[in-house]
Amino acid sequence: MNTTTSPKPAYFTVQVKTKNLDELSKRYAQSAIGSLMEFGGEMIAGTPAPNVLEGQWDGSWAAILRFPNIDMAKSWYNSAQYQPLKELRINELTDSNQILLIEGM
Repeated sequence: MNTTTSPKPAYFTVQVKTKNLDELSKRYAQSAIGSLMEFGGEMIAGTPAPNVLEGQWDGSWAAILRFPNIDMAKSWYNSAQYQPLKELRINELTDSNQILLIEGM
């Protein structure tokens, strides 16, 4: 399937266990949201306390990001602009991360 012309939106589901939520917000989130917007993305939900209906919650932040299509989502995630922020999140600000990219229906 050629996703280049796919009209389907794409979603990142994010679960992180942060070392310090204030630091994550100040040093990562503000810049990350700005950069994803430049690629057509938006943060449509985010919370430190999701309602866990099944399974275990071991995080301190959950979010859902939406992009117009999967190619735009991948372009942002792999962009030179986002790489320093991703490295900061992974190496300094969090203990663990679960990031999933899902194509919409």
